[in-house]
Amino acid sequence: MSESIVYVGSKPILVYVTAIMTAFGRNPETVVVKARGRSISSAVDAVEVTRNRFLSDLTSEISIGTEEMKGEEGGNRNVSTIEITLRRSPEAKKPSGS
Repeated sequence: MSESIVYVGSKPILVYVTAIMTAFGRNPETVVVKARGRSISSAVDAVEVTRNRFLSDLTSEISIGTEEMKGEEGGNRNVSTIEITLRRSPEAKKPSGS
């Protein structure tokens, strides 16, 4: 199974949209968009922009979780994570303006 991973951080959303489009251009079966913490909303936005403006035949599966990280003061803290698995599907819903 071929798969590409796009990690989302603090860059502008269109950078990640371009990364998703480029990953699909290399013909993987799936592209996984991963983010944690404050970047989760940017990951969701990047996937939605990709699906609504560029690749209308995408289907997605979402997996959420929590990761334990070392805090700056030495303690541990929990950080939310998300993985959005994207696949091309001819049966996927076309956007409403097309």
